[in-house]
Amino acid sequence: MALQEKLDRFKKQQEKCQSTLTSIAASNKVTSHKFTPAPAAPSVSARAPAPATRLAYTPEQINDAVYVDINSNKAVFDSLRNNLKVHYDGKRFSYKSKHDLKDKSQLLYLVRKFPEGIAVIDLKDAYPTVMEDLQALKAAGQIWLLSNFDSQEDIAYPNDPRVPIKVDDDLKLLFRGIELPRDMIDIERDLQKNGMKPATNTAQRRARSEVQGMSSKPKPKKKKHEITKRTKLTNAHLPELFRNLTENKS
Repeated sequence: MALQEKLDRFKKQQEKCQSTLTSIAASNKVTSHKFTPAPAAPSVSARAPAPATRLAYTPEQINDAVYVDINSNKAVFDSLRNNLKVHYDGKRFSYKSKHDLKDKSQLLYLVRKFPEGIAVIDLKDAYPTVMEDLQALKAAGQIWLLSNFDSQEDIAYPNDPRVPIKVDDDLKLLFRGIELPRDMIDIERDLQKNGMKPATNTAQRRARSEVQGMSSKPKPKKKKHEITKRTKLTNAHLPELFRNLTENKS
């Protein structure tokens, strides 16, 4: 009798389940709702990169951000600690730029310490918005940004608008008509002969490029821009030096 009761109970459960399934199917036919699967969670590799910062992070914070447990990986920990571009204070890791700058005022103060010019490439990693601040300082007339003739790299020079001067047109023509050496190394050598320190070291840069497998030759230019033996290289490629002077005179 006990077995028969169990069988009867099982049949009732089956009938109840069948009734439930039938009612669900009927309700799905009435409603016009479509099932939309929930979007899959983005994978770690598909996540947008985090904004650049100069904050200091503990190993635990690094693990939370990039899922790398450097505490349990001695090779990674030692590699970070000994990296020339990483500062470790015993607890936190942070990026170490060539110049410890935090904002535009510190940037301007540094540029003014280099009257002979400072390479922009040495400032690029100071803080995330340093390039925007350089352009803002240039627009405000507080610095000059001039391109290196050999490598087309920008050099930042301090500008003091409190010392307005007027230059005669004859002197401008004389300056622009000075023939320059074709190789930047020769220009740097001439500067050194005259007691001036070049802001660049072309020989060192070319040697570094060769070690890294990069060609030190400039990209070929279009024919109409090629420099021939009869072409004179002059200071006419520096018009920004006289822009304010021309405006003041007019």
